[in-house]
Amino acid sequence: MLDQKQALIRLLRDNDPETVRLVKEQLAAGGEEKIPDLEELARVDDACVSRHAREVLTTISGRSAEEEFSLLCHFFGDGIDLEQACWTLARATEPGICILPHEHRLNNWGRQFLMKISGAVSNRERVVILAEFLSGELGFRGNEANYYCERNSLLPRVIESRAGIPITLTLLYMMVGSRAAMKIEGINLPGHFIARHGEIYFDPFHRGRLLTRGDVEGILARQGLELKDSHLVAATSRQILLRVLANLVYLYDLHGDSEKLERVRRWMGSLKCCTE
Repeated sequence: MLDQKQALIRLLRDNDPETVRLVKEQLAAGGEEKIPDLEELARVDDACVSRHAREVLTTISGRSAEEEFSLLCHFFGDGIDLEQACWTLARATEPGICILPHEHRLNNWGRQFLMKISGAVSNRERVVILAEFLSGELGFRGNEANYYCERNSLLPRVIESRAGIPITLTLLYMMVGSRAAMKIEGINLPGHFIARHGEIYFDPFHRGRLLTRGDVEGILARQGLELKDSHLVAATSRQILLRVLANLVYLYDLHGDSEKLERVRRWMGSLKCCTE
Protein backbone atom coordinates (compact mmCIF):
# COMPACT_ATOMS: atom_id res chain seq x y z
CA MET A 1 0.00 0.00 0.00
CA LEU A 2 2.93 2.34 0.74
CA ASP A 3 4.18 2.20 -2.86
CA GLN A 4 0.64 2.71 -4.16
CA LYS A 5 0.11 5.65 -1.83
CA GLN A 6 3.34 7.32 -2.95
CA ALA A 7 2.40 6.76 -6.59
CA LEU A 8 -1.01 8.39 -6.05
CA ILE A 9 0.60 11.32 -4.26
CA ARG A 10 2.95 11.86 -7.20
CA LEU A 11 0.08 11.67 -9.68
CA LEU A 12 -2.12 14.07 -7.71
CA ARG A 13 0.80 16.50 -7.56
CA ASP A 14 1.28 16.31 -11.33
CA ASN A 15 1.40 19.62 -13.17
CA ASP A 16 -0.80 18.26 -15.95
CA PRO A 17 -4.48 18.97 -15.06
CA GLU A 18 -5.64 16.18 -17.38
CA THR A 19 -3.53 13.61 -15.53
CA VAL A 20 -4.94 14.75 -12.19
CA ARG A 21 -8.50 14.64 -13.58
CA LEU A 22 -8.10 11.07 -14.85
CA VAL A 23 -6.61 9.90 -11.54
CA LYS A 24 -9.47 11.45 -9.60
CA GLU A 25 -12.03 9.86 -11.93
CA GLN A 26 -10.45 6.43 -11.43
CA LEU A 27 -10.43 6.87 -7.67
CA ALA A 28 -14.07 7.98 -7.67
CA ALA A 29 -14.99 4.98 -9.84
CA GLY A 30 -13.68 2.74 -7.06
CA GLY A 31 -16.60 3.89 -4.94
CA GLU A 32 -16.86 3.28 -1.23
CA GLU A 33 -14.07 0.67 -1.29
CA LYS A 34 -11.62 3.51 -1.91
CA ILE A 35 -12.76 5.61 1.04
CA PRO A 36 -10.11 4.36 3.55
CA ASP A 37 -7.30 5.07 1.05
CA LEU A 38 -8.74 8.49 0.23
CA GLU A 39 -9.14 9.40 3.89
CA GLU A 40 -5.47 8.57 4.38
CA LEU A 41 -4.51 10.74 1.40
CA ALA A 42 -6.66 13.57 2.78
CA ARG A 43 -4.49 13.58 5.91
CA VAL A 44 -1.11 13.89 4.15
CA ASP A 45 0.94 17.02 4.74
CA ASP A 46 0.37 18.37 1.25
CA ALA A 47 -2.43 20.86 0.67
CA CYS A 48 -2.84 20.00 -3.00
CA VAL A 49 -3.03 16.23 -2.52
CA SER A 50 -5.30 16.62 0.51
CA ARG A 51 -7.67 18.89 -1.43
CA HIS A 52 -7.90 16.47 -4.37
CA ALA A 53 -8.57 13.53 -2.01
CA ARG A 54 -11.33 15.44 -0.22
CA GLU A 55 -12.93 16.33 -3.55
CA VAL A 56 -13.01 12.66 -4.58
CA LEU A 57 -14.49 11.72 -1.20
CA THR A 58 -17.22 14.30 -1.76
CA THR A 59 -17.92 12.86 -5.21
CA ILE A 60 -18.24 9.32 -3.83
CA SER A 61 -20.45 10.54 -0.98
CA GLY A 62 -22.73 12.36 -3.42
CA ARG A 63 -23.11 9.34 -5.68
CA SER A 64 -23.88 7.10 -2.72
CA ALA A 65 -26.51 9.52 -1.40
CA GLU A 66 -28.04 9.87 -4.85
CA GLU A 67 -28.37 6.10 -5.15
CA GLU A 68 -29.83 5.92 -1.65
CA PHE A 69 -32.42 8.60 -2.39
CA SER A 70 -33.32 6.99 -5.73
CA LEU A 71 -34.01 3.70 -3.95
CA LEU A 72 -35.99 5.52 -1.25
CA CYS A 73 -38.23 7.09 -3.91
CA HIS A 74 -38.65 3.80 -5.74
CA PHE A 75 -39.64 1.84 -2.63
CA PHE A 76 -41.36 4.63 -0.70
CA GLY A 77 -43.93 3.27 1.74
CA ASP A 78 -45.65 3.88 5.04
CA GLY A 79 -42.56 2.96 7.03
CA ILE A 80 -40.36 5.62 5.43
CA ASP A 81 -39.10 8.28 7.86
CA LEU A 82 -39.83 11.64 6.23
CA GLU A 83 -37.13 13.40 8.24
CA GLN A 84 -34.48 10.91 7.11
CA ALA A 85 -35.72 11.34 3.54
CA CYS A 86 -35.09 15.09 3.86
CA TRP A 87 -31.55 14.51 5.14
CA THR A 88 -30.84 12.07 2.30
CA LEU A 89 -32.21 14.52 -0.27
CA ALA A 90 -29.85 17.18 1.07
CA ARG A 91 -26.84 14.83 0.84
CA ALA A 92 -27.80 13.81 -2.69
CA THR A 93 -28.30 17.41 -3.79
CA GLU A 94 -25.30 18.91 -2.05
CA PRO A 95 -22.56 16.25 -1.71
CA GLY A 96 -20.35 16.59 1.34
CA ILE A 97 -22.94 18.33 3.50
CA CYS A 98 -22.71 17.24 7.15
CA ILE A 99 -26.09 16.25 8.60
CA LEU A 100 -25.22 15.30 12.19
CA PRO A 101 -24.87 18.87 13.61
CA HIS A 102 -28.31 19.75 12.25
CA GLU A 103 -29.90 16.67 13.80
CA HIS A 104 -28.31 17.58 17.14
CA ARG A 105 -29.67 21.11 16.83
CA LEU A 106 -33.20 19.85 16.13
CA ASN A 107 -32.98 17.50 19.10
CA ASN A 108 -31.88 20.35 21.33
CA TRP A 109 -34.70 22.60 20.11
CA GLY A 110 -37.16 19.77 20.73
CA ARG A 111 -36.00 19.50 24.34
CA GLN A 112 -36.24 23.26 24.83
CA PHE A 113 -39.72 23.34 23.34
CA LEU A 114 -40.88 20.44 25.50
CA MET A 115 -40.00 22.46 28.60
CA LYS A 116 -41.77 25.53 27.24
CA ILE A 117 -45.10 23.73 26.71
CA SER A 118 -45.11 21.83 29.98
CA GLY A 119 -47.94 24.00 31.28
CA ALA A 120 -49.88 24.44 28.01
CA VAL A 121 -53.48 23.21 28.21
CA SER A 122 -54.82 23.81 24.67
CA ASN A 123 -53.82 23.23 21.07
CA ARG A 124 -53.93 26.95 20.41
CA GLU A 125 -51.58 27.67 23.30
CA ARG A 126 -49.10 25.04 22.08
CA VAL A 127 -49.09 26.49 18.57
CA VAL A 128 -48.55 30.02 19.89
CA ILE A 129 -45.63 28.86 22.06
CA LEU A 130 -44.08 26.95 19.16
CA ALA A 131 -44.37 29.98 16.86
CA GLU A 132 -42.88 32.26 19.50
CA PHE A 133 -39.98 29.83 19.96
CA LEU A 134 -39.16 29.09 16.32
CA SER A 135 -40.09 32.37 14.67
CA GLY A 136 -39.57 34.71 17.60
CA GLU A 137 -36.69 33.35 19.64
CA LEU A 138 -34.87 31.45 16.85
CA GLY A 139 -35.82 33.80 14.01
CA PHE A 140 -37.20 31.38 11.42
CA ARG A 141 -39.04 33.19 8.63
CA GLY A 142 -40.16 32.93 5.04
CA ASN A 143 -37.45 33.78 2.54
CA GLU A 144 -39.48 36.22 0.49
CA ALA A 145 -36.42 38.10 -0.82
CA ASN A 146 -34.85 34.98 -2.39
CA TYR A 147 -37.72 32.54 -2.69
CA TYR A 148 -36.50 30.54 -5.70
CA CYS A 149 -33.24 29.32 -4.23
CA GLU A 150 -32.14 25.69 -3.87
CA ARG A 151 -31.13 26.22 -0.24
CA ASN A 152 -34.76 26.94 0.69
CA SER A 153 -35.69 23.33 -0.15
CA LEU A 154 -32.83 21.67 1.76
CA LEU A 155 -33.54 21.20 5.45
CA PRO A 156 -29.93 21.65 6.68
CA ARG A 157 -29.61 24.96 4.84
CA VAL A 158 -32.96 26.16 6.17
CA ILE A 159 -31.73 25.39 9.69
CA GLU A 160 -28.51 27.34 9.03
CA SER A 161 -30.08 30.40 7.43
CA ARG A 162 -33.30 30.38 9.51
CA ALA A 163 -35.16 31.06 6.24
CA GLY A 164 -37.12 28.83 3.88
CA ILE A 165 -40.25 28.28 1.85
CA PRO A 166 -43.66 27.24 3.23
CA ILE A 167 -43.13 23.47 2.98
CA THR A 168 -39.64 23.33 4.52
CA LEU A 169 -40.62 25.66 7.35
CA THR A 170 -43.70 23.50 7.99
CA LEU A 171 -41.41 20.44 8.05
CA LEU A 172 -39.24 22.19 10.62
CA TYR A 173 -42.28 22.92 12.81
CA MET A 174 -43.39 19.30 12.43
CA MET A 175 -39.99 17.93 13.43
CA VAL A 176 -39.50 20.15 16.46
CA GLY A 177 -43.10 19.52 17.51
CA SER A 178 -42.76 15.74 17.18
CA ARG A 179 -39.80 15.79 19.57
CA ALA A 180 -42.19 17.15 22.18
CA ALA A 181 -45.02 14.70 21.31
CA MET A 182 -46.93 17.47 19.49
CA LYS A 183 -48.51 16.17 16.29
CA ILE A 184 -48.41 18.71 13.48
CA GLU A 185 -49.84 17.95 10.05
CA GLY A 186 -48.99 19.55 6.73
CA ILE A 187 -51.86 20.92 4.66
CA ASN A 188 -51.08 20.84 0.95
CA LEU A 189 -53.08 23.84 -0.29
CA PRO A 190 -52.74 24.78 -3.96
CA GLY A 191 -50.17 27.56 -4.13
CA HIS A 192 -49.29 27.49 -0.44
CA PHE A 193 -48.42 25.00 2.30
CA ILE A 194 -49.63 25.47 5.86
CA ALA A 195 -49.78 23.47 9.09
CA ARG A 196 -52.39 22.20 11.52
CA HIS A 197 -52.29 21.06 15.14
CA GLY A 198 -55.64 19.63 16.14
CA GLU A 199 -58.21 22.19 15.03
CA ILE A 200 -55.69 25.06 14.84
CA TYR A 201 -54.36 26.11 11.43
CA PHE A 202 -51.22 28.21 11.19
CA ASP A 203 -48.68 29.48 8.67
CA PRO A 204 -44.98 28.76 9.38
CA PHE A 205 -43.92 30.86 6.37
CA HIS A 206 -45.41 33.93 8.04
CA ARG A 207 -43.84 33.33 11.46
CA GLY A 208 -46.46 30.83 12.62
CA ARG A 209 -49.42 33.19 12.19
CA LEU A 210 -52.69 31.60 13.33
CA LEU A 211 -55.25 31.11 10.55
CA THR A 212 -59.01 31.05 10.67
CA ARG A 213 -61.06 29.14 8.11
CA GLY A 214 -61.73 32.53 6.51
CA ASP A 215 -57.98 33.10 6.16
CA VAL A 216 -57.62 29.74 4.41
CA GLU A 217 -60.55 30.62 2.12
CA GLY A 218 -58.73 33.86 1.30
CA ILE A 219 -55.52 32.02 0.35
CA LEU A 220 -57.47 29.97 -2.20
CA ALA A 221 -59.65 32.86 -3.35
CA ARG A 222 -56.53 34.73 -4.50
CA GLN A 223 -56.06 31.86 -6.96
CA GLY A 224 -59.69 31.86 -8.02
CA LEU A 225 -60.44 28.69 -6.04
CA GLU A 226 -63.18 27.84 -3.56
CA LEU A 227 -62.22 26.03 -0.36
CA LYS A 228 -63.32 22.39 -0.24
CA ASP A 229 -62.98 19.85 2.55
CA SER A 230 -60.52 17.91 0.37
CA HIS A 231 -58.12 20.87 0.54
CA LEU A 232 -57.85 20.40 4.31
CA VAL A 233 -56.93 16.71 4.35
CA ALA A 234 -53.53 16.17 5.96
CA ALA A 235 -50.77 15.62 3.41
CA THR A 236 -49.11 12.21 3.36
CA SER A 237 -45.33 11.86 3.61
CA ARG A 238 -45.27 11.02 -0.10
CA GLN A 239 -47.23 14.17 -1.00
CA ILE A 240 -44.94 16.31 1.12
CA LEU A 241 -41.79 14.88 -0.47
CA LEU A 242 -43.30 15.25 -3.94
CA ARG A 243 -44.02 18.91 -3.26
CA VAL A 244 -40.45 19.50 -2.07
CA LEU A 245 -39.19 17.92 -5.29
CA ALA A 246 -41.69 19.90 -7.38
CA ASN A 247 -40.26 23.11 -5.95
CA LEU A 248 -36.76 21.96 -6.96
CA VAL A 249 -38.00 21.12 -10.47
CA TYR A 250 -39.45 24.60 -10.83
CA LEU A 251 -36.31 26.42 -9.75
CA TYR A 252 -33.91 24.20 -11.74
CA ASP A 253 -36.06 24.82 -14.82
CA LEU A 254 -36.10 28.54 -14.00
CA HIS A 255 -32.30 28.65 -13.74
CA GLY A 256 -31.66 26.33 -16.69
CA ASP A 257 -29.92 23.59 -14.71
CA SER A 258 -30.87 20.68 -16.98
CA GLU A 259 -28.77 18.02 -15.24
CA LYS A 260 -30.34 18.58 -11.82
CA LEU A 261 -33.77 19.07 -13.41
CA GLU A 262 -33.74 15.64 -15.06
CA ARG A 263 -32.45 13.93 -11.92
CA VAL A 264 -35.25 15.36 -9.76
CA ARG A 265 -37.82 14.50 -12.41
CA ARG A 266 -36.64 10.87 -12.24
CA TRP A 267 -37.05 10.90 -8.47
CA MET A 268 -40.56 12.30 -8.81
CA GLY A 269 -41.43 9.67 -11.41
CA SER A 270 -40.34 6.91 -9.04
CA LEU A 271 -42.33 8.40 -6.17
CA LYS A 272 -45.48 8.65 -8.27
CA CYS A 273 -45.17 5.12 -9.64
CA CYS A 274 -44.43 3.16 -6.49
CA THR A 275 -47.31 1.57 -4.57
CA GLU A 276 -48.35 3.38 -1.40
